[in-house]
Amino acid sequence: MGEDHSRPLEWWQTRWFVALMVLVSIIPLLKPDIPPLVDLPGHMGRYRVQLAIGQVPWLADWYDFKWSLIGNLGIDLLIVPLAPVFGLELAVKLIVICIPALTVLGLLWIAREVHGRIPPTALFALPLAYSFPFQFGFVNFALAMALSLNLFALWLRMARLGKLRLRGIVFVPLSCLLWLCHTFGWGVLGVLAFSAEMIRQHDLMTERRGDAGRHVGIWERIRRGHWIEAWFKAGLHCLPLALPMVLMIVWRSGDHVTGQTGDWFNWRAKTGWLTMVLKDRWELFDIASIATLYLILFRGFRDPNIEYSRNLGLSALFLMAMFVALPRIVFGSAYADMRLAPFMIAVAVIALRPRAGLSRRRATTLAVLGCAFFLVRIGAGTVSYWMFDAKYDRELKALEHVPIGARLVSFVGQECGNRWLMTRVEHMPALALERRLAYTNDQWSMAGAQLLTVKYLPAGRFAHDPSQIVTSIQCPREWWRPINRALARMPRRAFDYVWLIEPPAYDPKFNQGLVEVWRDGTSVLYRIDHSKPGVFVSDAEVHPRITWRASF
Repeated sequence: MGEDHSRPLEWWQTRWFVALMVLVSIIPLLKPDIPPLVDLPGHMGRYRVQLAIGQVPWLADWYDFKWSLIGNLGIDLLIVPLAPVFGLELAVKLIVICIPALTVLGLLWIAREVHGRIPPTALFALPLAYSFPFQFGFVNFALAMALSLNLFALWLRMARLGKLRLRGIVFVPLSCLLWLCHTFGWGVLGVLAFSAEMIRQHDLMTERRGDAGRHVGIWERIRRGHWIEAWFKAGLHCLPLALPMVLMIVWRSGDHVTGQTGDWFNWRAKTGWLTMVLKDRWELFDIASIATLYLILFRGFRDPNIEYSRNLGLSALFLMAMFVALPRIVFGSAYADMRLAPFMIAVAVIALRPRAGLSRRRATTLAVLGCAFFLVRIGAGTVSYWMFDAKYDRELKALEHVPIGARLVSFVGQECGNRWLMTRVEHMPALALERRLAYTNDQWSMAGAQLLTVKYLPAGRFAHDPSQIVTSIQCPREWWRPINRALARMPRRAFDYVWLIEPPAYDPKFNQGLVEVWRDGTSVLYRIDHSKPGVFVSDAEVHPRITWRASF
């Protein structure tokens, strides 16, 4: 079935083409000094604390940082050896560059292992290397998923070569390292490996019992125990991946662990995630791109010249079941189901292959279209990232006026609802922590979910994320403050500077006692003059009317 292996390799099946696609995938990230991913600057602030808290005494007054065994340490660990060599910012950039490269490599390698050769349809999955979870800056997750794809390809290859005992040995430490990078990647590897092993075991039993080549219905095979036995044997073969379950129990049973799990079966949100898989800057373009992928998947069912691999088809179905079952929030971390959506779609796309007998001309046409789709998405992403980089350069000039060790409170303008274009500056204040060792109020503080917690008590309710987000009005179901309320209620004695990044319009009377030291458009940096009092206003004056716009 599928490829005719007696034919010479086509251009899209060669190693040089795979290497070229991997190199093309990093182009959008080459120019920006800081990859413009929403949460990444916040993580970079944490990395700075991690590296400098022992040498910079005031950091210990503001933050607690304690190493512990958690399933979310990918870049946190890699930065330890790399930052002294390359510097923190370049080290982070180099690691982030590896994520789309490894994702592209993993997808093509899996397709090669499952189909024997890379089918031309697999090229349509490559733009998912820049999926919404990556754009959001879930970097430990994205790195773990990229590694998971490659480890799954290795799992398939070792089974194909008959090295099952060696596979069992090497995947014990590999699964633990993957869990350490991010729990999600380990979980997805387990699902992929189990589904692939089920198909392999089923086919072995079918061949041994003489059903190969005969039409035996699925219910007859269930009656004979084919699938039940395959399920059991697949579980046994996947035991080398199970050790991180012990690590998970240790992590989640500690008294320090916080965070709830909830928002189950939010169909409206799940439907939204399926349209946002390639969300970046231009809404119509991004939606048209994901619609192209759905059309490809639909044609896989309808086109008599295209078929699905049973191996990856089952994997895609298992991932779909996970997507449906996952809540939106797991252990206090939001967007759990959203993170899985692009990988579910990617596995479904690389499951496609031309049937035997498809003409070389049609196969080449599919490859050209898939390659063009990838190159267009990469080109658009490159332009988008360069635009974000120019924005970063403008806004970060404010840090030239922030003294080392300053206490900085920042307010970043946001709109209610979910705009398609995310500004990518939501956690820009953390770059003041990273570059100037200044206090910033945008760090996450969830014990047990990460290594850093905030302990700067004078900041009160302006100590950590999301206190840096401000809006023009009170948004429903959000903790964000209207800017007038934030400026009126911030504890001025706790801070030295106020940094406004693209703020909404606000009453200028709240500038009393603030000395402007830098401005670019609406973005401005103020020094707080503690000899002058701020403006006191009543609650009624700082509680704007609530708007009830829909948001996920």
